[in-house]
Amino acid sequence: MLATGAGSVDRGAPRRRFRLAILAGTAAATLGTIVLLGVRPTLVRDLSVPMFWTKEAFCAALSAAGLVAAARLARPGARLGWVQAGLAAPVLAMWLLAATGLLMADDVRARSQLIFGQTASVCPLRIALISAPLFAVVFYAMRGLAPTRLRLTGAAGGLAAGATAALVCSLHCPELAAPFLGIWYVLGILIPTALGAWFGPRLLRW
Repeated sequence: MLATGAGSVDRGAPRRRFRLAILAGTAAATLGTIVLLGVRPTLVRDLSVPMFWTKEAFCAALSAAGLVAAARLARPGARLGWVQAGLAAPVLAMWLLAATGLLMADDVRARSQLIFGQTASVCPLRIALISAPLFAVVFYAMRGLAPTRLRLTGAAGGLAAGATAALVCSLHCPELAAPFLGIWYVLGILIPTALGAWFGPRLLRW
C-alpha cells in the first residue's frame, strides 16, 4: 500500500527547500538589523581592512558548514562526512589568530581591548536576536523532511542560524579583533545552537 502510486523522488527538493528558507531568513535578519541596530558608519572604510574579510570568511564558513550539516541531518541515513572538520577548522583558525594577536599585544590593557572591544556585553545577545528569523525558517525547512537524530539536527539548525546571523551582524558590529571574534562571536553562535538542541526533539518530531 505504501508503494502504490509512488513516483520518482525529486532529489533537488531538499536543496530548494533550504535555499528558499535561508534566503527568506537572511532577508528578514538583514532588514531587522538595519531597522533595529543600524548600519555602522565605518562599514565602507572597513572594506579595505583585511581583518574585515577574515571576519566575513569566518562567519560564512561556519554558516555554510552549518547549513550542510542541517540539510544532511534532516534526511535519515545521511552522513556528515567532511562537515565536522568544516565546522571545527574556522574556529580553530580564528583561535590561532587570536592567540597570535594576544601574544603580540604590548601590555595587559591592549590584550583586554582585543578581547572585550567595545561591545562584548551585548554582542552574543545581538547575534542570538538576529538569528531568530533564520532559526524559524531553518527549523521549518528541516521539519518538512525526515530527521531521525532530533537533538543533533536541532543543534545543526541552530548553528546554521547563528552563524548566518553573525554574518549579517557585521553590517552593524564594528569589532574586527580576532580574540573578540573567537570568544564573543562563537558564544553568540552557540546560543541558538544550544536552543536548537533543546527544541529539536520538541519541534522536529514526526
